[in-house]
Amino acid sequence: MALSNVATMVRGILLVALVCAAHAAKDAPAAKDGAAAASCDGGTCDITKLGASGNGKTDSTKALETAWASACGGTGKQKILIPKGDYLTGPLNFTGPCKGDVTIQVDGNLLASTDLSQYKSNWIEILRVDNLVITGKGKLDGQGPAVWNKNSCAKKYDCKILPNSLVLDYVNNGEVSGITLLNSKFFHMNVFQCKDMVIKDVTVSAPGDSPNTDGIHMGDSTGVSIINTNIACGDDCISIGPGSTKINITGVTCGPGHGISIGSLGRYKDEKDVTDITVKDCTLKKSSNGLRIKAYEDAKSVLTASKIHYENIKMEDAGNPIIIDMKYCPNKICTASGASKVTVKDVSFKNVTGTSSTPEAVSLLCSDKIPCTGVTMDGVEVEYSGTNNKTMAVCKNAKGSATGCLKELACL
Repeated sequence: MALSNVATMVRGILLVALVCAAHAAKDAPAAKDGAAAASCDGGTCDITKLGASGNGKTDSTKALETAWASACGGTGKQKILIPKGDYLTGPLNFTGPCKGDVTIQVDGNLLASTDLSQYKSNWIEILRVDNLVITGKGKLDGQGPAVWNKNSCAKKYDCKILPNSLVLDYVNNGEVSGITLLNSKFFHMNVFQCKDMVIKDVTVSAPGDSPNTDGIHMGDSTGVSIINTNIACGDDCISIGPGSTKINITGVTCGPGHGISIGSLGRYKDEKDVTDITVKDCTLKKSSNGLRIKAYEDAKSVLTASKIHYENIKMEDAGNPIIIDMKYCPNKICTASGASKVTVKDVSFKNVTGTSSTPEAVSLLCSDKIPCTGVTMDGVEVEYSGTNNKTMAVCKNAKGSATGCLKELACL
């Protein structure tokens, strides 16, 4: 399994990224009085009229920066149009606040440069923008296959983080819809300190063995909804990090990938609680994990994960379909002291059905110091699809109840 805890590492470098973004905003080219204004008549900035070329080879970074400067500086409804074609770009820092409401219409494809020396942090980073819309049928292609061999995070913890594809920092009342995120160098989408975000009808696509290519990661965010989205990647399809509240995940298909995860929790000091999480009407296909909550046994933070509800979930040969892992320790970098500071409580699983690729369809591996409480299972009917073993559940230090479940799984 890839080093999933790198999700928490990203939080550690966000302040640096934000500073870089702020400086980039100061240095970003202002809209030229003639060309940009003429190309943005009616509130629409067509990047091809600002010098962008859709041949997939010519660097179109400057045209996109100019379009952003004009759109963000305009009042009312503003649109950046990316027409059909393939547009190569380096890192893009789109920083607000903006005077009006900006829509980025992605009809064509943006291709990330494979020259890592160009990047200080991420590929496309959008910072402090309200009422942002990113929509269309085009692609954000991270061109990850060219650089995945530079990823050393499976071998060492203090590895160099490759650029994430789309990073939304401090974005309020935003929407991302219709687009495809393809082959990111690292995470496909990272949502940090955002409020009231809707991500819908999005496709994320990368091979199952691509390193650390999480589909959508979020942290310290409130009111995020992920709806009718298909995710195939090499790490967590969705990872819900510390400080996430009021999260709604509905109609998501995950696989390949490492499942829909809460955590990892407790890696750093001063992490905030995770609460009010709902995952409904989702399908997990051949993912290495299903519904997962993971926390470090030697957690550095005192925090709680609570009010978590899973309902109407279909497993199609998913590994570890239901797993609470309070002894999470990737690459053996933690101390197995058992002195967990993470509390998991009030977690419900309702109508979880299908097949498991592992005999352990349910694994509730809670801390002996702080047991999991209020865990309920109702209508959990997941069976091992293999023939060399039987369906089973492993429950340690978990307290709750089970009704209407396969008898093999009623371990509470």
